[in-house]
Amino acid sequence: MVNIPDLIVFDVNETLSDLAPLGEAFEKEGVAAGLSRTWFAGILRDGFAVTATGGNTGFTEIAKDSLHRLLSEHGVTAPEESVERIMGTFKSLDVHPDVVPGIKALRQVAELITLTNGATQVAETLLSSAGVREHFSELLSVEDAPAWKPARSAYDYAATHRGTDPHDMLLIAVHPWDIHGAHEAGLRTAWINRTGAQYPAYFARPDLEAADLPSLADQLTAEGDSSGKPAQRDSRP
Repeated sequence: MVNIPDLIVFDVNETLSDLAPLGEAFEKEGVAAGLSRTWFAGILRDGFAVTATGGNTGFTEIAKDSLHRLLSEHGVTAPEESVERIMGTFKSLDVHPDVVPGIKALRQVAELITLTNGATQVAETLLSSAGVREHFSELLSVEDAPAWKPARSAYDYAATHRGTDPHDMLLIAVHPWDIHGAHEAGLRTAWINRTGAQYPAYFARPDLEAADLPSLADQLTAEGDSSGKPAQRDSRP
């Protein structure tokens, strides 16, 4: 059971954005589609390593540098041009099919913001293209925080910036490491499990789990009905 939050915090990359087109972008550059997953995982790994040693390098810097090296290692003869094309695809991804109806439903429950390890502009473009930017009060990035998620200081930054107690915030993410980090920082958590995966036993369990965002909205609405706390209604036209 989770209390109805005052503020819902969305992760962006992969939670909202559909990374599937990256595989096709890699294939167009003459390398295996599966390398897109290797690349994205490597960005996170290196970002976490920088954070663990006290730094805060930007997502885009790590993404471009690591992509250039990865493509070069796999025989791409003009990696600079390939990097720009793949990064262009990354910055123009679409949202998952459940995102638009899910965001509209969740906005009826609480105020919405984002907290991404990526750039704010990427989130801005993604949500604007999907027609749901207006449902978010603010888009936050760890570029303005002391460290990347899942470091506690990233979540503390969001709570302090918004003037909200962490216990009144709910993080929504597809990444168990993000769920674990938010839990340790005192936030409530919701894991979106679109693939039917098993949750890692070594991470703190999410307070809620749902197959998609509309299902999560239904769970939160039911919690509000049972607790007697009304869901927040969007008063904007």
